[in-house]
Amino acid sequence: MSTPDYEPPKVWTWDKASGGRFANINRPVAGPTQEKELPVGRHPLQLYSLGTPNGVKVTILLEELLALGHQGAEYDAWLIRIGEGDQFGSGFVDINPNSKIPALLDRSGGQPVRVFESGAILLHLAEKFGEFLPPAGDPARAEVLSWLFWQMGSAPYLGGGFGHFYAYAPSKMQYPIDRFAMEAKRQLDVLDRRLAESPYLGGDHYSIADIAVFPWYGGLAKGWLYGAADFLDVGSYQHVNRWADAILARPAVQRGRMVNRVTGEPSSQLHERHEASDFDTKTQDKLAPQG
Repeated sequence: MSTPDYEPPKVWTWDKASGGRFANINRPVAGPTQEKELPVGRHPLQLYSLGTPNGVKVTILLEELLALGHQGAEYDAWLIRIGEGDQFGSGFVDINPNSKIPALLDRSGGQPVRVFESGAILLHLAEKFGEFLPPAGDPARAEVLSWLFWQMGSAPYLGGGFGHFYAYAPSKMQYPIDRFAMEAKRQLDVLDRRLAESPYLGGDHYSIADIAVFPWYGGLAKGWLYGAADFLDVGSYQHVNRWADAILARPAVQRGRMVNRVTGEPSSQLHERHEASDFDTKTQDKLAPQG
């Protein structure tokens, strides 16, 4: 914990008692902590994830692809409970050596292909199915990719920066909260100015840039993240809110937000997804216990 007179040691050592909501899963080394194989379903795409903003990006895109009739986008979505350390199982680490969700195993070809990092998964799927990404040579492609990578570089300041110190740190500290609140609002302003110019981040058409940015910054605008809507005055970013409402109205987005979700109203959760009919025939074992 930071104090005004803290002096960093010459060599940092891991303090397991540092506290914070995620102290039980944070560690300074990589690799598996347990032998645990991953389940495998019957579809070409096997997704191992959790309904966090990063996980939701992929399930939204998969549902959008299925809505367009791409049967090759059928997928099994398996729940990875990061609070319980599932991401450190040997099977998961084989797919993502970084031990972060989401991770995808694409078995549609002769040899399974692992894809990790949410932005890489979105790009892999968009190129595979030829959707939500302008073709090579189209100037709009560079715009879409620029905003996709903007999200990958910016969101850690929102989540690991502002979100951590505002909502999860063991004590409230003014300097980091002020520092990252300033950055979060700057990022919202970047988006608001862009969305004042065009309906979507890449231009006139919905793309993987919007799918990547929406769960983070659309979620912030809708008040889903960190209980910080009033603190950050998110309602003042009118173009971000218009864009977020338009994306949220899409049925595929609504379905994608349910998959691997373990928080909120039980009716909004689908812990695992293996068939399209799972959205209509949810049974209690797919829902979080009530109460």
